[in-house]
Amino acid sequence: MWPCLGIQALLIVTITLSPVTAASWSENNVPGEDEYPPLWDLAHENLLDFPVKDNKIVIDAWNYQQRLGVYKSLLNSSAKYFSAFGPQNTGNILWGLPLQHGWQFRTGRLADPSGETSCGYEDGDLLCQSVRSWWSCMNYYLSVIPFLGAVEAGLFGQLPFEVEILPPEEQKDDFCYSVADCLSRMPKLMDDWKAFFEYLLSTEHKAVSPATFSSLKLDDALGLMWKAHVTSIFYALPRFQDSLKYLSDPEANFAEDWANAVDFLGATYFHTDLPTVNKFQAFLPPRILVEGDVLPSISDFSPQQNEVLVSMEALHKANKLTGILKTQTLIHVSPVESGNIKAVNEVIRSGEQQQQKVNDHEQERIAAEALAKGYVYRSRKKNRPKTD
Repeated sequence: MWPCLGIQALLIVTITLSPVTAASWSENNVPGEDEYPPLWDLAHENLLDFPVKDNKIVIDAWNYQQRLGVYKSLLNSSAKYFSAFGPQNTGNILWGLPLQHGWQFRTGRLADPSGETSCGYEDGDLLCQSVRSWWSCMNYYLSVIPFLGAVEAGLFGQLPFEVEILPPEEQKDDFCYSVADCLSRMPKLMDDWKAFFEYLLSTEHKAVSPATFSSLKLDDALGLMWKAHVTSIFYALPRFQDSLKYLSDPEANFAEDWANAVDFLGATYFHTDLPTVNKFQAFLPPRILVEGDVLPSISDFSPQQNEVLVSMEALHKANKLTGILKTQTLIHVSPVESGNIKAVNEVIRSGEQQQQKVNDHEQERIAAEALAKGYVYRSRKKNRPKTD
């Protein structure tokens, strides 16, 4: 039953951090500089700030600052659709993507984990993102692919040039590099991101009054965004399993636990606006995990960081055993509605019931094996099994 305690802990964190309503924000609640990803002010503001070569906008997605510019272009171009949900674009649900990427950069997770190059290190090319980094490769599917989906949807209007992403030096076949290329190689993923941005565009024409630019419904936007987000993880995970070999066992385990937890967060329609994600990321590890890091007693992590990592690990194990958190079967627990504690408890209870079924099945298997070997099977409460 212990895995369900992990589910409960992470659910409580999710519900606690999710905003009650957009109305709780006032003009005085503006973010400080440290609430943005590192080097945010230096990133390109829009697409036409990137270099143009041979009539193409050329983006080096293996440079942290340029990948950050991709995010900044998305945030700036979508800001008007989220104006009702917080001042200075703080309510934009796309903030989760660059903030997560900023955490990866800040904690050294984008550098070459093999140590064979200086990519991503202070004494080398600090802004370099290594193609050997599991985190950097996974993030490609949550930065470049959403961006190209937005281009295809028309979020940036009619661009005067095509967009081309530069390939990495290795593993070139694991990525796509233009709208046409990505549509050809991973159409379902592109369609999911395109659908999200097309929804944003559609709300502009349904505004209820001239004073309201967009008729966007936050739950609808979250649903489409998380669907695309989870699909990105689904596409990327099998491609980069081999990259986990460069990580310590604790870090590799955390990486897989995190990917599983993201699936869970998507199922709960977790709010990914600026203030909520910043609060949530305070619970994430402040450095790369190394050999010798043992949960729940990593000394330089806060108790809360240790607890959340334990919960993510338990959640992953529970999901492997029961499948309770598969997105297609888990109920949508929207944190802003009053009746959701009951729904959360039902999710937990369902997980416990499925776990009990697994335990019962295991006991039946052991009993059958014991009988086949000529033993008399008895309950653990009775005497030990004895031979006939």
